[in-house]
Amino acid sequence: MHKIVIVGGGAGGLELATKLGDSLGKKKKAEITLIDCTKTHVWKPLLHEIAAGSMNPDKHELEYMAQAHWHHFRFRLGRMDRLNRHKKEVSIAPYIDEDGKEIIPRRSFQYDTLIISVGSTTNDFGIKGAAEHSIALDTQEQAEVFHQKLHHAILKAQTQKKAVQPGQLDVVIVGAGATGVELAAELHKATREMAAYGIDRINPDRDIKISIIEASTRLLPALTKKLSH
Repeated sequence: MHKIVIVGGGAGGLELATKLGDSLGKKKKAEITLIDCTKTHVWKPLLHEIAAGSMNPDKHELEYMAQAHWHHFRFRLGRMDRLNRHKKEVSIAPYIDEDGKEIIPRRSFQYDTLIISVGSTTNDFGIKGAAEHSIALDTQEQAEVFHQKLHHAILKAQTQKKAVQPGQLDVVIVGAGATGVELAAELHKATREMAAYGIDRINPDRDIKISIIEASTRLLPALTKKLSH
């Protein structure tokens, strides 16, 4: 049977595995295997809502194993770290849990057709200090890290004895594309709803500053001028 291996369960990889499973896997014409390093899928354009805390990711996650069961493909958890083109084989590194224990040993999978669908990552353009002092918004984990840092900063400002200091709650977003603009809007909305949750020592209009840095002369530069104004 023809073996198709898809590495990366983002929007493209997951949809491809689903369609191939429904068309070929169901009829036993091919064996489709999807490999991803996470157990669940969250649509990447929603990450700004997770970062701002306006969306509960648990309600929007899709379990890869459940999707595989429903649509006639196999899911394997792990991160591909080796590719042998001569043998037509991909290898997955051992899966380690939070305590450093090996849960799943190293595995290898043969393929007849290989699709690499790992998606894109944030480009810092080699700007000195960018990687060390900023948080990219490529994964759910990164979005949750940003939200946690913001939450802790707000709690600290709320409970400290002195007044909120200038710049203490400044947020700088680099990039005025769809994600950057939507994140700024979600943060603006979320920070102004804080009073309803007992955050009463912070004045969002005075204490929280959200800035967008963009090389272009306008927001949403990928769109036409008519749409981005």
